[in-house]
Amino acid sequence: MAQKGILVVISGPAGSGKGTVNAHLLQTGDFAFSVSATTRAPRPGEIEGVNYHFITKEDFLRRIADGDMLEYTEYCGNYYGTPRREAEAVLESGKNLILEIEVDGASQVKRKFPDAVLIMLLPPSYAVQEQRLRGRGTETEDKVLARLAQAKEELNYLPRYDYVVYNEDGGALRCAEEIMEILRAEQHCVYRHPDAIENYFKS
Repeated sequence: MAQKGILVVISGPAGSGKGTVNAHLLQTGDFAFSVSATTRAPRPGEIEGVNYHFITKEDFLRRIADGDMLEYTEYCGNYYGTPRREAEAVLESGKNLILEIEVDGASQVKRKFPDAVLIMLLPPSYAVQEQRLRGRGTETEDKVLARLAQAKEELNYLPRYDYVVYNEDGGALRCAEEIMEILRAEQHCVYRHPDAIENYFKS
């Protein structure tokens, strides 16, 4: 029986491997990303409708007022957010929608979409996270310390999430498989089948 997709939020601190795990999920064909909107100017090589929907601040604020932003945040004077209609279109197609967003955005989504599935992706431990960040060799010491401090703040939001998944070293594929197992179970939740009894007795 045809069923809508599930809106799944995947959050996690720097070094949790969100990008790699999400790439594995997208390869299955059962998942999709929605393109975020932003008020900042396009960077060289960025394409409208692929990297972002580039819109004016006035348009963005109007969409917030109209309830057409599923979640949004302001960073360095620019707005970033998920257009609601585009997200709903993905779900209606039957695909699961991945939102890779921070903890505050996840809370916004849960308020508007109570049946969204919030997953916190974590390294095996804080020590492993620190090793991964330092192992990149691409960030200054101040940046590494800032990211570690941010992780401590983000973990305060963990009780608001539905699931926690640990991404072991070299385990991104297994991590993606665990997320797929979670969503397969979620598809069978009774509240996702409000017409089950009615449909059962249809002649």
